[in-house]
Amino acid sequence: MKIADKYVPQELEGKWYDYWLAGGYFHSEPDSRPSYTIVIPPPNVTGMLHMGHMLNNTLQDVLVRRARMNGMNACWVPGTDHASIATEAKVVARLREQGIEKSSLSREEFLRHAWQWKEEHGGIILKQLRRLGASCDWERTAFTMDEVRSRSVIRVFVDLYNKGLIYRGVRMVNWDPAAQTALSDEEVVFCETHGKLYYLRYMLEEGGGYLTVATTRPETILGDVALCVNPNDPRYAGVVGRAVRVPLVGRSIPVIADDYVDTEFGTGVLKVTPAHDVNDYVIGEKYNLEVIDIFNPDGTVNGKVGLYEGMDRFALRERIEKDLDAAGLLEKTEAYTNNVGFSERTHVPIEPKLSMQWFLKMDKLAVPALDAVMSDMIRFVPPKFRNTYRHWMENIKDWCISRQLWWGHRIPAWYLPEGGYVVAETAEEALELARRKCGADLQLADLRQDDDVLDTWFSSWLWPIALFDGIMHPGNPEIRYYYPTNDLVTAPDIIFFWVARMIMAGYEYMHEKPFQSVYFTGLVRDKLGRKMSKSLGNSPDPLDLIDRYGADGVRVAMLLCSTAGNDIMFDEAMCEQGRNFGNKIWNAFRLVSSWSVDEGLEQPESGRLAAEWFGNLLDRSLAGIEADFAAYRISDAFMKIYRLFWDEFSGWYLEMVKPAYGMPADGKTFAQTKAFFDKLLRMLHPFMPFITEELWQHLAPRLEGQSIMVSDMPRAAAWDDALLARFELVKETVTAIRNIRQQKSIPNREPLALKVIRDENYHEAYNPLLVKMANLSGVECVAEKSPAAPSFIVKTTEYFVPLDGMVDVEAELRKLADELAYLEGFLASVMKKLSNERFVSGAPQKVVETEYAKKNDAEAKIKALRERMAALK
Repeated sequence: MKIADKYVPQELEGKWYDYWLAGGYFHSEPDSRPSYTIVIPPPNVTGMLHMGHMLNNTLQDVLVRRARMNGMNACWVPGTDHASIATEAKVVARLREQGIEKSSLSREEFLRHAWQWKEEHGGIILKQLRRLGASCDWERTAFTMDEVRSRSVIRVFVDLYNKGLIYRGVRMVNWDPAAQTALSDEEVVFCETHGKLYYLRYMLEEGGGYLTVATTRPETILGDVALCVNPNDPRYAGVVGRAVRVPLVGRSIPVIADDYVDTEFGTGVLKVTPAHDVNDYVIGEKYNLEVIDIFNPDGTVNGKVGLYEGMDRFALRERIEKDLDAAGLLEKTEAYTNNVGFSERTHVPIEPKLSMQWFLKMDKLAVPALDAVMSDMIRFVPPKFRNTYRHWMENIKDWCISRQLWWGHRIPAWYLPEGGYVVAETAEEALELARRKCGADLQLADLRQDDDVLDTWFSSWLWPIALFDGIMHPGNPEIRYYYPTNDLVTAPDIIFFWVARMIMAGYEYMHEKPFQSVYFTGLVRDKLGRKMSKSLGNSPDPLDLIDRYGADGVRVAMLLCSTAGNDIMFDEAMCEQGRNFGNKIWNAFRLVSSWSVDEGLEQPESGRLAAEWFGNLLDRSLAGIEADFAAYRISDAFMKIYRLFWDEFSGWYLEMVKPAYGMPADGKTFAQTKAFFDKLLRMLHPFMPFITEELWQHLAPRLEGQSIMVSDMPRAAAWDDALLARFELVKETVTAIRNIRQQKSIPNREPLALKVIRDENYHEAYNPLLVKMANLSGVECVAEKSPAAPSFIVKTTEYFVPLDGMVDVEAELRKLADELAYLEGFLASVMKKLSNERFVSGAPQKVVETEYAKKNDAEAKIKALRERMAALK
């Protein structure tokens, strides 16, 4: 099978991916080998491949492919997340395009539309990952709402409820008016927002006068139930216990005192609105104040106050400012910047809201999970994220796990006709529990299941366990074999949403960590440092990049700029660099493949020396790469292979062993070269799977169905550091001779003589390589150098190259004269400084010493130039 003249990645990738699938190379079943398991961070079913996915999945694939080649039973489990809020929003939007409102549908009708949407769109991102070369075990593809995962989620809810860890109650929650659901604290993103500080007048009911309150949310005055001052604030000592009127509303509310109030903020008077502020809610509970919720779930004003009904909260803010001003109750406004919480999913400002929700107690679950990370039972890479994790875990709050949606795992709680509820895995079990409470004549129709669904993360926190059915069938062969998993590769922005919660679930249900290490990637940014986003138009389509540069080229681009935990500055030029590297590998292979071979030829000494050197260098590189992988320096590992192939193998080794034009290679050198190429391809395979498979299949006749994927990763043997150090001197010598050729315009085809003054750093054994690589007529040891010959020093050894008859003497003299004039001028400027007594006595000693060093260096160079010119004349 002849290799193509040109490297065209698009012609290789589909062919080899289908080959791997047909051969079952991605699939894993428990066996006697050690397992290596990664579970994919499940992308949303709404998702499309973006640059963050490209980085994350490239790194996972590198780890998985390397594990396979190291003899492990590698299992990379793919899947998708049902993404309650995002998916429901997509379905609602599509229904609206069809003229259908969600409110006009029953739950069952809506879910039929949602499942249809999921079937149409839910697998797109997983198919896109195949273009990248992701070697996932597609036979194990899971979905957080498939039967196994759904049953697992419900069982865990019931179990935690029965343990007293799940409870239901009215609490202040983060409310998303766009999605019309509660959010956990972790789903709120705080952004600096420019707004106003409004100074409002609350008129005292008796005795005249008013109190001024500064607020950023004047619209919430509709729900005010008190004003509060600090009891130690002398400004307000006489007003505590009196009553004021709420501006515009006219409601009479008391003035109370509590040391929570900051006397330095605003006017030192706080308006208390328990339904719409977390801290106000605490004060309200403390003083038994009324709670007036003024907003509908969509953020519009309800009818409880009788004013502004139906207005959107932000339209109300603008309107109420005008009305307050007209009524003489707006003292002033000031520009004000504060942090406002936004919904991570819908990007609208969240609204604090009192709501009946389900919560999971977290304090006890957090204890073993915190200890596991802080004791390095679970290794964080980079370790800087341990402190972030510790801070959150030590200040953990109960998790609001209910969402006011229809798409998701419906909460398994059934409400009884006379009040109360039961929690069970199925409706039949719920009926049995209900009959025990209310009587045997109770029917299922008498019960009403909770309308809410569980937070999406309540399913994905079970991911490493539920993927192997460890909840429904504890101790089954697969969970015993694959759990705990090995590595988790994820972004740090879900360290609380997902990583911490998976660790908690692991210790609660498996009494074991869910993974051994967590590799945190950075954010992918553009070359200007901006976060990639559709709105900025700076995020390329990954599939377009693959179409242009090939999957291997894009993978290389991600690896060139990725360091654990640090943001990635992505530049499309790196994709071109990746493709160019593929070209380099391809052309090197074509070169070796083009050699004719004469098995009867004896191996030349230059070939023997080159193979000895590169074999040692390869082993040293392998050891360094193994150390990089052990430390999760994946980018560093790739760069070692990149330089080894580009600089050392292609740039030096192949040049050393390449037969003369039209001549055959000897059999031994050719076999060694092919063996080196084989090792290099296997080292490169986890990073560049497609091109390495193609070339490896060409390298030697193979059995049908074999793949580089399951070949052995080369292992480092002992190497000789002294030999490698000696060889670096050879490379320096060759480079210096080539520089002389370039400077003197001597064609490569003309042989040069090389003379050397022997010392301990000159190694005569390498002369055959010098002769071949520098095109020398010979190498001669002499006692002293010729002043007319260009010379150079490598370490301590002095070499010179006689150029008699090879150089235009007149042109060389002119060139040397120019150099001499420059150096003499430079020396004059240095001497001017050193003859200045003020400079010598006043300047720092190091500065003066530097000038003397410049003087000595210039004088030595001038002397050498004059000797050279004299010899030429």
